[in-house]
Amino acid sequence: MAAVDYRSLAAGIVQEVGGEENIASVTHCATRLRLRLRDESKADKGGVEKLPGVITVMRAGGQFQVVVGNNVPTVYAELGKITKLTGEDSPADGVEGPKGSFLNRFIDLISSIFQPMVWPLAGAGLLKAFLSMATQFGWLNPQSQTYVILAAAADALFYFLPLFLAVTAAKRFKTNQFTSMAIAGALVYPSIVALGAAGAPVSFAGLPVVMMNYTSSVIPIIVAVWLQGYLERFLNKVLPSALRNFTTPLLTILIMVPLVLMTVGPISTYAAQGISGGITALFGLAPWLAGALMGGFWQVFVLFGLHWGFVPILTNDLATQGYSLLTGPLMPAVLAQAAATLAVFFRTRNAARREVAGPGALSGFLAGITEPAIYGVNLPLKKPFYFGLAGGAIGGAIASSGGSAASSFVFPSLLALPAYSTIGNFTLLLIGTGAAVVIAFTLTFLFGPRETAIPAEAVQPNETDLLDPVTHDASLATGTARQGATSGTASGTAVATLPAGTATATEVTGTVEVLTPVDGHAVALAEVADKVFASEAMGKGVGIVPTGGHIYAPISGTVKAAMKSGHAYGIKSHDGVEVLVHIGIDTVQLEGRGFSPAVTRGDQVQAGDLLAVVDLDVVAEAGYDPTVLMVITNTAQLTGVVPVAQGVVTHGQPAVTVEI
Repeated sequence: MAAVDYRSLAAGIVQEVGGEENIASVTHCATRLRLRLRDESKADKGGVEKLPGVITVMRAGGQFQVVVGNNVPTVYAELGKITKLTGEDSPADGVEGPKGSFLNRFIDLISSIFQPMVWPLAGAGLLKAFLSMATQFGWLNPQSQTYVILAAAADALFYFLPLFLAVTAAKRFKTNQFTSMAIAGALVYPSIVALGAAGAPVSFAGLPVVMMNYTSSVIPIIVAVWLQGYLERFLNKVLPSALRNFTTPLLTILIMVPLVLMTVGPISTYAAQGISGGITALFGLAPWLAGALMGGFWQVFVLFGLHWGFVPILTNDLATQGYSLLTGPLMPAVLAQAAATLAVFFRTRNAARREVAGPGALSGFLAGITEPAIYGVNLPLKKPFYFGLAGGAIGGAIASSGGSAASSFVFPSLLALPAYSTIGNFTLLLIGTGAAVVIAFTLTFLFGPRETAIPAEAVQPNETDLLDPVTHDASLATGTARQGATSGTASGTAVATLPAGTATATEVTGTVEVLTPVDGHAVALAEVADKVFASEAMGKGVGIVPTGGHIYAPISGTVKAAMKSGHAYGIKSHDGVEVLVHIGIDTVQLEGRGFSPAVTRGDQVQAGDLLAVVDLDVVAEAGYDPTVLMVITNTAQLTGVVPVAQGVVTHGQPAVTVEI
């Protein structure tokens, strides 16, 4: 399938089924596109089957099902680019976009854009923490040239964050990354920063421009690149090919930079001013409530760049009265996020996540730098971020009830506590901060995600993009997956060594035994009720009529596909064996009802690890066949694939023998 032109395949399918107007809806499962046609007589089944990349076509359940195998997400994404059928813009990596609430989709988007720079963020944040400690204890003179150079090294990533985000956002939204960087560069250009700092009226072509500081900002450049994608696609469509290469970037930069400055800037500025003004007024009426709002939402304000609206008030308060009540709840807000990250460090079984959480928590506690913690740990996991907000709200209410405030402009951190010691009730500040830390840490440790174990050496910075950007084939750079205990024989075939109740992979060079994923009764693939699987078009394997609802990994490796409906999982072993575990026939129609996934795409699993739990009663009541199908999808590339499971089977027993 690597040589298949997926855009052409998607277009061919649309054409052969009678055009876009004949398609009422389209979805996909693990192996096939599922189209509901307005008039099935217009569809040329034979024509679709002749398209390169199509395995077969079947009509079932009122659907026109086009079987394309493991690359179905890519074909579905291409449909989204050439039609309006999918109802969403497909991500750049060719994977169907995240579903769920708007908040979850937003968090997933931000997390995926930040993921490639998690390690640099952690490193730079740690350097800032060490510099803060060095100056606090007098080890380094902050006026020295040495400090200036080291500070530049530590601050550059955060100061020029829009430039880095432009690159990853460009990949996500399918734009020209250098044009995106040019837009971001304009936002942090020194003269633009100076215009924002001056506070004087600014205009562009006679139109007023409300300036804001875009350094370290997040949302403005992401919105800009998102809009850039639409503009570029329009220009590439209407401009003549002789002018397109240089005219598209020219017009994009010319339009986008003023547009962002005139729209995103004012929206952010007015929103920030309204929020900051309201909270400032609330401090005079109910300090504890203002502190709760400030402590609970401060990190959200930072996320949207709204925190800049508080800076003028903070600066003015410090200049006129020597302190600002707005700073009191910031200490609990920041340290609560650091505490949640620390809890993840202790709780997670994911070694790669732990390596980010450690430096992230340290930089948060010591320097008040929470970007590595939030974008690398808390926000992707969601619950730790929420628990950090809860801790910040309660701690902020306590701190502000005593009138706590900083007497200088500092980043809230443990090393900055002396700046809070002279204003208000310092004891209540410590109590509030301690409460925030305890609440965030405890909630995260008790209720935060445990995560599947992933070796640190198996993770690369850009693993959220599991599809190769050129070939769109599934690819994940990992280290060697850890295997279970095996005992080799003289013939070179591995024999399972299975302690009671334990399933282990049994892989050696030359021969791999793929294990049974569920308790039940094995049946030949030819006997299952789905003709695509029965014909072995998807590969050789076995069917198991399940007697239990716990589905286990049949092999150690990387989860390359995990349907959000929970009914199908694709695993690729480090030996290159690709296994599909499909729970039930047509159970995608249940849309996740009755399924509880235990893994997500990109996880490392060991043979015998839990993949999912299915409620067989729900499947039966809905009228679907619960047979679990396990096939070796790259059978054609292997020397031999021999099903061996027969009769009553237990998960962990050999099901298929594969010759590499």
